[in-house]
Amino acid sequence: MKYLLWLLKAAIFFTLFAFALNNQQDATVHFFFGTQWRAPLVLVVLTAFAAGLAVGALGMVPRWWQHRSAARKAQAVIVAPAATPASNATPAPPPPPDLPSAHGI
Repeated sequence: MKYLLWLLKAAIFFTLFAFALNNQQDATVHFFFGTQWRAPLVLVVLTAFAAGLAVGALGMVPRWWQHRSAARKAQAVIVAPAATPASNATPAPPPPPDLPSAHGI
């Protein structure tokens, strides 16, 4: 299995390497106000891919913050339970063991 994974990784690498070698001609990207960028086509594709990853990750940041704050509030509720009234004769159950956070944060 280990060798199969290395073979798959090598195949992906050589495929991408061949793609880069076959797309060395210059490409021109035209921006607004007459601005342009000339670069090899493989760099243009790689830049577009990286920009897409960055925009996607930045788009998920507000949701990550929301989940992180909800996890912290849930952790605070578990750590500090509400006080039970004195008239209740049954002892309170022990707190749950410390568990890793739900999102690894």
